[in-house]
Amino acid sequence: MVKSNIYTVHIKDKNHLYASYMPFVINGGLFIATARPHRFGDEVFVMLNLPEDSETTPVVGHVVWITPEGASGNRPAGIGIRFLELEGKHLRAKIETCLAGMLKSERPTYTM
Repeated sequence: MVKSNIYTVHIKDKNHLYASYMPFVINGGLFIATARPHRFGDEVFVMLNLPEDSETTPVVGHVVWITPEGASGNRPAGIGIRFLELEGKHLRAKIETCLAGMLKSERPTYTM
């Protein structure tokens, strides 16, 4: 795997997780702020730390969203990855449990 497709992501709190999570993506997804160039479909490996979780979760996903530098709404440049099916179900459930009560919020996120 190309080294530029490896990320370590530490989600510090639930607000950051809410802004990064992509529930509209099949299997769930996560926005990663980065200036590294990517293409749709690129495979990305992430070492993910979630709030209130002492474990680091390895995640493999594919790029399904790209926010370029200078995007409207002061959104950070980065990519959104779609979790692979097998690990995605478990990770999606873990994230949605952490975000219980926040998912229906109208607050803007890094992607929408």
